[in-house]
Amino acid sequence: MTLKEIARQAGVSISTVSRVINHSNTKVASQEVQDRIWKIVRENNYVPNSTARSLKLGTTEEYEPKRTRTIGCIFARSSDTTNDPFFTQIARSIEREAFRQGYILKYSFSAIDINNPSTFSLIANHQVNGVAVLGRFDKNLLNFIKKQYKHVVYTGLNTIDTGFDQVICDGYQASIAAVKHLYKLGHRRIGYVGEKSKELRYQGYMDTMKELGLPLNREDIVITQLSSDGGYNGMKKFLKETDSIGVTAFFCANDLTAIGAMKAIKENGLSVPYDIAIMSIDDIDTAQYVSPMLSTIHVPMDELGKMTAKILIDRIENGKNLPMKIELPFSFALRESCISREAQTKHKKPESQV
Repeated sequence: MTLKEIARQAGVSISTVSRVINHSNTKVASQEVQDRIWKIVRENNYVPNSTARSLKLGTTEEYEPKRTRTIGCIFARSSDTTNDPFFTQIARSIEREAFRQGYILKYSFSAIDINNPSTFSLIANHQVNGVAVLGRFDKNLLNFIKKQYKHVVYTGLNTIDTGFDQVICDGYQASIAAVKHLYKLGHRRIGYVGEKSKELRYQGYMDTMKELGLPLNREDIVITQLSSDGGYNGMKKFLKETDSIGVTAFFCANDLTAIGAMKAIKENGLSVPYDIAIMSIDDIDTAQYVSPMLSTIHVPMDELGKMTAKILIDRIENGKNLPMKIELPFSFALRESCISREAQTKHKKPESQV
């Protein structure tokens, strides 16, 4: 098959197809176009001809169905494999890197999907050489993975205690950094929004509050699902049940939760960041387009995906025995949703935000 045929099916130019599948730059086309191209590549099991990589952009590169090598992705923490921007971006990076090494991402499914008989049929009829697990998983999914797959690499923000290879960005340390940043800005009553059970970001929040000698008020901790709906409903309930808001800042366990919480705060007639500052973790693309722009901890999602694919393929092809753990660094992405306590005290809210 040629790039011309892929381009015809996708309804785009040959050069666009070539840029999408041969370049690491994610801005070469809209996400919709990229997804459409990768869907065609995936469904037809096309892998790059080794000589095609050197051809100039826009030529009719040849693709050939050589010995097809495939991997799968399991979204362990998501019920929807398309609407989780954090793990979806990681999965796209995994697919791009795998393709460059001659592998096809054969399928992706969520932890909930494994209870569906059609998923078992898909797995049985489409064996893959290895699988990438995105996000922390429970015991049932762990048993399923061990039974079905020989080569497994896990990626996420929580470390896991298994024999799998791991590529992580430490969510525990990231949460410590977020809370300490709020503390440096003068905030002394800092709340939490997110999940609690087996969640290292919650543990990081708790440990840092104790280390800094700050009050841990039960009413300042909003336990809710890590989603925009979870953040919105959790914060809405918090504001409804709170007579006098003493919290000056919230640490949210991820960006989606923070975005939902910000919406509830503004609907309640309060301002972000002048009444309540918000800090979170992930730095999804949407974070810089909400108003106010979200201050967050940047997690290198593209690099997590790229490294996960490399480790998985190395495991498949070289059969290493000892599990490997690679930790990638996080960084601050400071924007508008987080200001100092002093600035909050001095600022007179604009009429537009009352």
